[in-house]
Amino acid sequence: MHVFVTGATGWVGSAVVHELLAAGHRVTGQARSPEKAGALSATGAGIVHATLDDLDTLRAAAADADAVVHTAFNHDFSRFIENCAQDRRVIEALGDALAGSSRPLLVTSGLLGLPRGAVETDLPDPASPRLSEPTARALAERGIRAATVRLPPSVHGLGEHGFVPILIALARRTGVSAYLDDGANCWSGVHRQDAARVYRFALEQAAAAPVYHAIADEAVPFKRIAEVIGARLKLPVESRGAEHFGWFARMAGANMAASSAATRALLGWAPVGPALLADLDQPGYYAG
Repeated sequence: MHVFVTGATGWVGSAVVHELLAAGHRVTGQARSPEKAGALSATGAGIVHATLDDLDTLRAAAADADAVVHTAFNHDFSRFIENCAQDRRVIEALGDALAGSSRPLLVTSGLLGLPRGAVETDLPDPASPRLSEPTARALAERGIRAATVRLPPSVHGLGEHGFVPILIALARRTGVSAYLDDGANCWSGVHRQDAARVYRFALEQAAAAPVYHAIADEAVPFKRIAEVIGARLKLPVESRGAEHFGWFARMAGANMAASSAATRALLGWAPVGPALLADLDQPGYYAG
């Protein structure tokens, strides 16, 4: 099938592009700059030059595809509310392009605000400012084949630039690898290539379920993550208050741990990449 991928040069999106191409699908990816477009073109994917504000261009690209994967999101947390609204507009535009057809749309979201041990049928927190999943659900109510892939806080692998590198940088800056309270809150994790396979499998099964969990490690205590970082950086591992983490305190103290049992059974998916703690215990995570 021909798949249009937003965020095709990002951490998750680029893995999805490679996974789809390797499986024999044709891919067109959204790229914001000539530099990013060049890297994407080298993979064999087609290019759509657009930002997330170019709704007409994104809508046209979706209309020309057999399926759409939306991984793009502006992660500038200083304007998070505005970025959530932008994300909603993009999803609505993509959905409009697929209306009246059975072509699937996969939207990306996370676990924040879900109960610890959440399953695929648990609903997101209605107070959450991130609107990805509610927007996908609203499209589904209109008869559009829209579904959500929930990603854990750590989509890991060498070269990652997500939440774990934030913790590593904080530990270097402060001289301590810290956790909140007793560090018993848990994060889930998945290797990026395993996550990409969830997207492919879901598309190949026509996005039959409303929600998929791309989760390998279901519950890793945050203290254990801090301990691996501390050991690698040769820094003390200690409890700290919320002020130590600044804006990241809510994430550092959150329980973002969920089951993927239903996703594994439905898709026949089994993660094969390294586990979160083993991946973080590689020297390459601390280069530079």
